[in-house]
Amino acid sequence: MSVLPEETGDERADAIVAGLGRLGELPVGAHVPVFEEAFTELEATLAAAVDDLAQGDR
Repeated sequence: MSVLPEETGDERADAIVAGLGRLGELPVGAHVPVFEEAFTELEATLAAAVDDLAQGDR
């Protein structure tokens, strides 16, 4: 597995990436739920960021 970045510059994304660090401790068959969780969290974080930007335009 490749090395994960230590920081992305966004605390919310950093927390999600840190959660992917547990993949090394899990059997490959248990990776899909971890990726699904990360995807869901990234999707929600992006939606919140878009909402924050939209609110700033008002």
